Amino acid sequence: MVRIRFRPVTGDMVECDAAIGISLLEAGQGAGMPLEGTCEGQMACSTCHVIVDADWFDRLPEASEEEEDMLDLAYGVQRTSRLSCQIDLSETMDGLTVAIPKDSQDMSR
Repeated sequence: MVRIRFRPVTGDMVECDAAIGISLLEAGQGAGMPLEGTCEGQMACSTCHVIVDADWFDRLPEASEEEEDMLDLAYGVQRTSRLSCQIDLSETMDGLTVAIPKDSQDMSR
């Protein structure tokens, strides 16, 4: 298990323990974060967009060209933006901190 920290726009930091091997999207959904993930990790949308804390960004595996293309469609993209469906949690990610973008909405709720 690893500890993940989510910083939602409307509240205090939310911490959760997540199993190694699941995606950051799955961890966020399990913690009640507004990460829709409409395409279920197929990189056909950007509804799981998160902003990785700068301290963590360079420690993650690089985004693929396909992920970068999908991020071009996301609202409020920043230098450290990633699609949470493309980040598989590993033991080296204990303490990973990400922010939920300001206008993130989970229309499935």
